[in-house]
Parts: sequence; structure tokens; C-alpha cells
Amino acid sequence: MNHHSLASEPLTALALDRLFRTARSANAWADRETPERLLREIYDLAKLGPTSANVSPARFLFLTTPEAKARLAPHLSSANRAKTIAAPVTAIIGYDLDFAERIPELFPHNPGAKAWFADPGVAAVTALRNGTLQGAYLMLAARAVGLDCGPLSGFDHAGVDAEFFAGTRIVSNFICNLGYADRTQEFERLPRLSFEQACEVI
Repeated sequence: MNHHSLASEPLTALALDRLFRTARSANAWADRETPERLLREIYDLAKLGPTSANVSPARFLFLTTPEAKARLAPHLSSANRAKTIAAPVTAIIGYDLDFAERIPELFPHNPGAKAWFADPGVAAVTALRNGTLQGAYLMLAARAVGLDCGPLSGFDHAGVDAEFFAGTRIVSNFICNLGYADRTQEFERLPRLSFEQACEVI
């Protein structure tokens, strides 16, 4: 069987459950190690997701030590602090406003595409949109290898950027805790909009 025929085969029900149907945002964590090899594995999957002209602006900072978490803690909202400190890994998902410097390497058939992003406004919108996509790819990759995710946005962006990204053009987008969830602490799944509420076919 060639790769093209494999690409058209739907995923199994188990895979769809793990990625979407039974997957939940984690709020509490089991006492179980999340090794660096898994972080490398999920990045190696997430980096394959599409971005505009392959610009790949996302930058991921994985906090795994108490010392790193202590640097983050003052910048978290009170609602997010305890569960983030307790998480085995906290990923700060940022994006590099200087992503275009890498275009000759990442888009070699048209290295002049770097000029498409010379306007700072265009670069900022491109970095935010594609960096957000890459953060979502990272979450799906984490679920695919058996990890749980706890994404959150309640934090002081300027404080996080000054603490972790000083001297760079990287800015924080959102945070995602990673590890193995404590299933006993899950909330009921919240409602979602129906197809009719959210979609239109014309």
C-alpha cells in the first residue's frame, strides 16, 4: 500500500476519541513523569503541520523544573497558578516576529519570499496566526502520544516575555500544561455549538 492510499484512510475510532471525542482539558495531574523524549516526539510531529509558506514562527519553551516554574508563577492568574505549578511540564507557546529570517532555509525554492513579510504589520499577523496553528498542532500531537493538555491564557504576557524572552523578538501566545491527567478531577464536558449554529454551506 502506498502513502497516497494510506492518506485517504480514516483514522480509527480510538484515534478520534483520543484526539477529540474523549480528550479533555486537564486541570489536575497524576504523579507520573513526562520525559524529554516525549517532548521531542510531540515537537517532531507538530512541526509537520502546515503554515503559510512554511514560515514556522512558533517557538516552544518547556518548563520542567521547580526553578523554571517559580519564574513563571508570579505572572499567572490566581485561577491558573496552582494547576500550572503542579503540571509535570508547562509549555510557553510563543512566536518569533523575526521568523522571516529563516525563510531561505524553510522555503528554499523561493528564498525571496522573505520580502513578503517586510511590513511589520504583515509579519505580526502572520506570526500570530501560524504560531497559534502550531500551538494547536502541538496539543494534538501530545494527545496522539498519550499525553493530556491543559491550555490556558490567563497570564501577564508582558511579564512572561520579559522573564523568558528578553533580548529576542519572541512573544508569548498561550500556555499549555502537559502530562498525564488525574481523571478523578475532570469537569463535565461543556456544551459545543451545533453545526447549524456555527456553520453554513452555500
